[in-house]
Amino acid sequence: MQRLVSWLRRRCYHLPVAAGQDEFSVPTPADEARLWALVEAAWAPLGPEVRQAWQELVTRYPGSRADISIVEGALPAFLGILAGCSRELSADELTRLDRVVERKLWELDRADVHAVTGGSADGFLYSRGFVVAMGREFCEAVTGDPEMGVPDAECEEMCYFFTHLCHDQFGEFPATGSGISRESRSNLVAWIF
Repeated sequence: MQRLVSWLRRRCYHLPVAAGQDEFSVPTPADEARLWALVEAAWAPLGPEVRQAWQELVTRYPGSRADISIVEGALPAFLGILAGCSRELSADELTRLDRVVERKLWELDRADVHAVTGGSADGFLYSRGFVVAMGREFCEAVTGDPEMGVPDAECEEMCYFFTHLCHDQFGEFPATGSGISRESRSNLVAWIF
């Protein structure tokens, strides 16, 4: 039974292209690398105190004392810088970034992650948005070990950041075409096992 559960989790956390999807609906490694580069670039200019608190949160170890309030307080500035860094991107590029965010939110939509971060359906979505906003290292850490998550830390704006940016710049909301949902409890296998 444990082998079956393990296989299902591996298979369902990393969805292949599904029937009816085109190959462009699945983010590429280049799309993912671009997202993480933009996120890192948006954290960089926020000053030494914020940068240090962010770095401590991202690389913390059990018992560390990362000051989450400094990072949470810097989220509006981070999002403003991220928007500025993304303003020159095309609608296609923004859609590709949105697909990466959508996929990361879906991969984090797991009962074991929820057990640490908490929240209602919306609150858990926003908690997963916080994980993505912290960047690749933190997202991978939480994906690998949910205990690395932060209870009640949220970044609602990150959940649909590139969707809204695309709408603001081009007048339309992008369709990812992925067939997956970023909403809480959409990754059914991760909630069953």
